[in-house]
Amino acid sequence: MARQIRIDQIDDYARDQIRTLIKAATLEADRRLKLLTPVDTGRLRSNWQIEQQEFSGTVYNNLPYAEPVVAGTGFPPSWGGEYRTRQGAAPFLAVVQKDIQTYVNTEADRIGRSS
Repeated sequence: MARQIRIDQIDDYARDQIRTLIKAATLEADRRLKLLTPVDTGRLRSNWQIEQQEFSGTVYNNLPYAEPVVAGTGFPPSWGGEYRTRQGAAPFLAVVQKDIQTYVNTEADRIGRSS
């Protein structure tokens, strides 16, 4: 059975649902990034950080070697040299982005059906 919401409450209800979805998607992105981050010392994996705003969420890593590792173009310096590249490295960020888009679509559909 669909939830009944008074017309003057629709705006607040929609905002709450959007905030909840953004928060859940940001936490899920953080979880998946940590899961897929290659590990040598664990510093890169443990350095993922979340920033939440009212209607946005960001997951970032400010280590200097995070970008080449995430893009699949290099190892961290402790793996032998200054950003040594490896052949055929998989850019796991693209995998996480696609997974999160699917997650958001699925959750938005679920919210729509339960409303």
